[in-house]
Amino acid sequence: MAELENPGVMPKLISFLSSLLERVSESNDLTRRVTTQSQSVSVFEGLSRPPITIQSYLERIFKYANCSPSCFVVAYVYLDRFTHRQPSLPINSFNVHRLLITSVMVSAKFLDDRYYNNAYYAKVGGISTKEMNLLELDFLFGLGFDLNVTPNTFHAYFSYLKKEMTLLQPLSRSCPIKTCPYLQRRRSFSSATTTTRCLIPKMFFFLSCSVEISRQGHSYLS
Repeated sequence: MAELENPGVMPKLISFLSSLLERVSESNDLTRRVTTQSQSVSVFEGLSRPPITIQSYLERIFKYANCSPSCFVVAYVYLDRFTHRQPSLPINSFNVHRLLITSVMVSAKFLDDRYYNNAYYAKVGGISTKEMNLLELDFLFGLGFDLNVTPNTFHAYFSYLKKEMTLLQPLSRSCPIKTCPYLQRRRSFSSATTTTRCLIPKMFFFLSCSVEISRQGHSYLS
């Protein structure tokens, strides 16, 4: 899509979507404290919150992945599908980074004719190649291998993002969660607890950064 090639579009999408994902993660972090014992363990879940912010992480992925801009829209479609298929794994501060690097890598492999291998994406994402391989496999099964994105679906997601970004910018960090129309609350019941799950809407992100990759890579995620 030619519009995605506009250099002015990328920074706005980075800022808007990183803020959105932060809000979703923070909201689900509160639920996570209550339901940790009842939730299933995921390979995407880290032991602690990564020290790198979501925005900086997205910027880093965009700078080094060198994939087509459309890959980030498709990656968002994948994240949306994943959260709907895996309701017991809501996006939070402990898994959002791994979900991001994995979704972008999978979308690049599906969409682009040329793309980097898993070892390269692992270095960009600050994890080991072994973990990157495991995340990819788990992500694909979590999606039910539903990777096809039709032109109509792509256009719908991208149009929705543009519309909401126009309506809501600038997005104040002090704005309470309940005023953000992107957050859809779903309630699932277990025998002992009630979990409120916030889903991100229908679109994704674009990124760019100033961090250089060392030959050893960076261990951002633990």
